[in-house]
Amino acid sequence: MQATDAVEDYLKVIYHLATEGNSVTTSTIARRLGVSPPSVSAMVKRLEAGDLIARHGERGVTLTVGGELQALRVVRRHRLLETFLAEVVGVPWDEVHDEAEVLEHGLSDRLEERIDALLGHPVHDPHGDPIPPRTGPHDERWADPLTAAPTGATFRIERVSDRDPDALRYLAGIGLRPGVLVEVGDRAPFGGPLWISIDGTAHALGTQLANLLHGAIVKGAIVKGPQ
Repeated sequence: MQATDAVEDYLKVIYHLATEGNSVTTSTIARRLGVSPPSVSAMVKRLEAGDLIARHGERGVTLTVGGELQALRVVRRHRLLETFLAEVVGVPWDEVHDEAEVLEHGLSDRLEERIDALLGHPVHDPHGDPIPPRTGPHDERWADPLTAAPTGATFRIERVSDRDPDALRYLAGIGLRPGVLVEVGDRAPFGGPLWISIDGTAHALGTQLANLLHGAIVKGAIVKGPQ
């Protein structure tokens, strides 16, 4: 099956939905791509005929071995381009995703290799997403969200979801990026904000925003929100 831009977009979305732990159905694919369910159904039939996905009734679809290989190639190009745009061109991290979406389909293997070498063969993009290798195994597992960290812990941010540019812009403005250590403070009841501290400065994060931040606990610490 010819790897058109649309085919690559569908395979990449199916890959992301599955690795994020979401169900991969016609409706979830349609919502992620912003297209109609009938359009998704037509493409799913094409992908199945091309042996790129397998359908499992109401349980949705999964990528075949060949489908996953194609998806990983697109994911690799996308994340390398994001890194190139951020580190070389100077594009802000909240804008690189949309730019890479446009460029990824036309990137040749030769240029991909040159960009990879120019960047020093990075293993993560600006948001902390792992860049798949050209060959060999790839681990896409997500670390725990910040909301899972207990009060009093020190949490290292390793990965930030890039689906909301406005959220990325805000997080960058308060210094929340991969590699940053935050101290987890009090949680307000009834869905209220989570208090964190960065270098002694307290910030309140809503649950939706805090769930975009993934990483690991480093050590115990206690920080309080403003009294």
